[in-house]
Amino acid sequence: MGIQDKQINRRQFFAGSALALSAAALVGCGGGSGSGSAAAGSTAAGSTAAATDGGFDGKTFIVGFDQEFPPYGYVGDDGEFTGFDLDLAQAVCEKEGWEFKPNPINWDAKDALLNSGQITCIWNGFTIEGREDDYAFTDPYMENKQVVVVRKDSGITDLAGLDGKNVVAQADSAAYYLLVEGGAQEDLGKTFAKLDTIADYNTGFMQLEQGTYDAIAVDYPVAVFNTSGKEDTFVILDESLNDEHFGVGFAKTDQGEELAAKVEADLQALDADGTVKELCDKYGDQGVSYDNWVLPKAE
Repeated sequence: MGIQDKQINRRQFFAGSALALSAAALVGCGGGSGSGSAAAGSTAAGSTAAATDGGFDGKTFIVGFDQEFPPYGYVGDDGEFTGFDLDLAQAVCEKEGWEFKPNPINWDAKDALLNSGQITCIWNGFTIEGREDDYAFTDPYMENKQVVVVRKDSGITDLAGLDGKNVVAQADSAAYYLLVEGGAQEDLGKTFAKLDTIADYNTGFMQLEQGTYDAIAVDYPVAVFNTSGKEDTFVILDESLNDEHFGVGFAKTDQGEELAAKVEADLQALDADGTVKELCDKYGDQGVSYDNWVLPKAE
């Protein structure tokens, strides 16, 4: 499925539980799995801990990410963490002289880990919309949308076809919060026979293929990654659930605001020197496109 057919006008946006999980989350570079969805998720329910200054010591930049959220953060074939956002974060660290430390987290524990200072930021296809008041964000750097994937033999061709169907989304994801009470697609969600949540997308796509669910609501790049080479099995519905944007999220503190501004400036510099375009091309076959990069170059 061509990315060009799925792109959004990137100028539209700018025209106008628990701490106990932290020990497992704070592992060094190595294999693992996680966008409890990065891209997804919403803090509509509120943060789980009061933010504190002390999440960054000026040396080690600890990136909290979902290791099962390709192409933004995942485990590569070599067992190492990889992904578009992790590569971006590493490039920022190289510019600043920081030690880059990717740490896979339980997505449900992200707020507790961030606000206790055990991770420096959340950087993994992290949706801004609906979370603006809960984090110190960089300006949006990438457009995204939430889509629905179905089995090719399901007979479902549009969102209306989900009426009476069993749908699944990642827990605490942007897609999930769109479909529940208060979400922009609340009315659509009410037509489902049920809306369940799963911890990771690998499980979701397996259950979709097995017929446990009729559809999965997911970030577009994740949909592309998981359906690539399986076009005879899965179909991404042309009608999307929404348009949204990714940012890097820090604790809502003075330090967090300062770091967000610094990282934003570094991303602008990486765009200016061609690094961003190179990384987009690197992950282009996984749904990442430079056409969806929205962070303006520095004036």
